[in-house]
Amino acid sequence: MVQVLPDCSSAILASRLHNKSEIYPFYHQMKRIFFFLVTIIAFVACADDDSFSSSTGLRLDFPSDTFKLDTVFSRTASSTYSFWVHNRNSSGVRMQSVRLKHGNQTGFRVNVDGIYLDNNNGSQTSEIEIRKNDSVLVFVEITPFETYCDEPVTITDQLVFQFDSGTEQSVCLQAWAWDAVKLYSPVIETDSVIESTKPLVIYGDITVNEGAHLTIRNTTLYFHDGSGINVYGTLHTDNCIMRGDRLDRMFSYLPYDRVPGQWKGVRLYESSRDNVLTNTQIRNSYEGLVCDSSAIDSTSYRLVMQQCVVHNTQGNAVQIINTHALLENCQLSNAQGDCLHVDGGIVEISYCTLAQFYPFTGGRGAALYITNHHPLFALSCLGSILTGYDDDVLMGNRIDDDTPFNYIFSQCLLRTPAVDEPEQFSEIIWETPEDSIQGKAHFIKIDEDNLDYDFHLDSLSTAIGLGCYR
Repeated sequence: MVQVLPDCSSAILASRLHNKSEIYPFYHQMKRIFFFLVTIIAFVACADDDSFSSSTGLRLDFPSDTFKLDTVFSRTASSTYSFWVHNRNSSGVRMQSVRLKHGNQTGFRVNVDGIYLDNNNGSQTSEIEIRKNDSVLVFVEITPFETYCDEPVTITDQLVFQFDSGTEQSVCLQAWAWDAVKLYSPVIETDSVIESTKPLVIYGDITVNEGAHLTIRNTTLYFHDGSGINVYGTLHTDNCIMRGDRLDRMFSYLPYDRVPGQWKGVRLYESSRDNVLTNTQIRNSYEGLVCDSSAIDSTSYRLVMQQCVVHNTQGNAVQIINTHALLENCQLSNAQGDCLHVDGGIVEISYCTLAQFYPFTGGRGAALYITNHHPLFALSCLGSILTGYDDDVLMGNRIDDDTPFNYIFSQCLLRTPAVDEPEQFSEIIWETPEDSIQGKAHFIKIDEDNLDYDFHLDSLSTAIGLGCYR
């Protein structure tokens, strides 16, 4: 008979496991050894990351040799721009200083890694260090001084990084300063002319009082957010542009000048009379031009628009309420509301382009919307183009059968289902989504990605001879 003897080591271990007073000291000893090893490893790693070199061969990586800001009006703060500075060396670097070469003489303001280069303290700091394979973020702004020039002037400075070794690297900061005349809520009480070779920046509203006549010509008006023109008297414009005052970009590819809703727009109140806009652009506003209801005078126009462009509005491009108006050779385009909204009155539309290619979805309006809350005594549309993204961009809404609702379209291209009403529609090109040339194919450029548009007709367009660029 073979006798199996117990394993002494197993018995001893088993007895120790049952004896907590012996196993706990062993466990705690191993725990202390483990944490000691982790601490040593972490210390070595940190020591390696925290090593700094004063070698003269070290270099920083900048996104480019020159960092460019946009054009900024003199004495006006720019937006904040930023870029990264990378240390791709095998060791960290310390800076003796980071400074603006010209100190506070150019109007630049810089923050490096959260440290502001105080313009009252030499525009520099000595507190910057960059560990290996790390980076710091640089923020740049500018409030340029007056240049006393009519055209934009280039402003440059150098952001200089001086290493502990004495080696220097720099990146050029560049912006353009443009002197402008600034107007703060001007009130026009007598007949006045606004004309300037310099841009005009408007803060608050231009108000034209009843009985006063304001002429704006040969200039560009840059309206600050929330600003606009309120006309109780008379407005004449010739060869002028009205737009927002943001000269910078929302994104690298998108200037603010292509973004709607930058300013309020133009409003003609009930008392306003005899308004004439010629060769005038109204763009990127909330409402383009609104003409309030007034007593109809069939013998004279309350509003005349000739060779005008109203483009890219967040509301209606042109809204005419119970008005005698003439629109001739005008481009009304890309409105979140309607390109032309007519409620009553007497309206003549002659050789205009109404192009509804507002790029953002969510209920864009029509190219032309007509209704008769007020009596629509007569609307005539001759030689014009009405087109857009939607299958039907000509909308009529007859509110009251007993109220006049009179309209005639002649020799036009209309993107709307064809109707057999020869008294209202004659010599019409009825455009459909199935046409080989239709919608945006009529025009030279419809660039939705960059919000860039040119509504001159393409040579293959079936609308040659129509619209404002025939």
